[in-house]
Amino acid sequence: MISLGLVVAGVVGLALLALLIYWLFFLTEGVYLGERVVVWLYDLYASRYDAIKEWDMREEIEYLAIPFAAEVGERRRPPLILDVAAGTGRLTLAVRLAGLLPDARWVLLDGSAKMLAVARQRLGSDERLHLIRHSARKLPFEDDFFDVVTCLEALEFMPDPKAVVAELVRVLRPGGLLVITNRIGRIRYFMPGKIWRHADLYALLKQLGQRRITIRPFLVDYEWVSSVKSGSFVAPGRADDETVLRLLEALPNFDYN
Repeated sequence: MISLGLVVAGVVGLALLALLIYWLFFLTEGVYLGERVVVWLYDLYASRYDAIKEWDMREEIEYLAIPFAAEVGERRRPPLILDVAAGTGRLTLAVRLAGLLPDARWVLLDGSAKMLAVARQRLGSDERLHLIRHSARKLPFEDDFFDVVTCLEALEFMPDPKAVVAELVRVLRPGGLLVITNRIGRIRYFMPGKIWRHADLYALLKQLGQRRITIRPFLVDYEWVSSVKSGSFVAPGRADDETVLRLLEALPNFDYN
């Protein structure tokens, strides 16, 4: 006959296992299991991702598109924009629906093929839109390439967030704009090594040669962190630069068929 103690121990063990699975696969989206698991999970949920997020497009325009376009400014236009971990094209879609930055050329990079496929469906075919399936750990671009680089709501799901930030800065032109987000709220206690304190993030960006660093609240669970790469920006932006276009055409653009 099984003792009560064994039953309790079994129940507790199952509960702990369930909590561990929830933490590894849902709360932290597989980041502590490696990049392949993270990509697999995003592939798995790509078709339902936007429905799960429940983004309100009016709020997306007001709190995401308009502030972003204002920070890009006129000096960097026509801007060549890299959106790392672009997912289903959230930022690009919001900016376009707002009627902002019509002269921008967008490069959307993500490790998940199915997320990029959804982005293509949402954004359509466009000669000013380039989709690239690639890891963010080592970006396939030259130094000082982009006018604007973004990585929103994604750094905490990278195997090495600090190394990714360094890559974002590397491919940014002097005087170019970097926009990233930092996860805050209660979840920070469950993601050790993936979240920064203000002072640490500020120090990292300064160490990487960023200036004019600003950190402000963004929606519910994030901070919006923008900075400018040291050096003078040589206008105009590079969206229509022939050399840039040839380099982009030489990259293995994502085949969504």
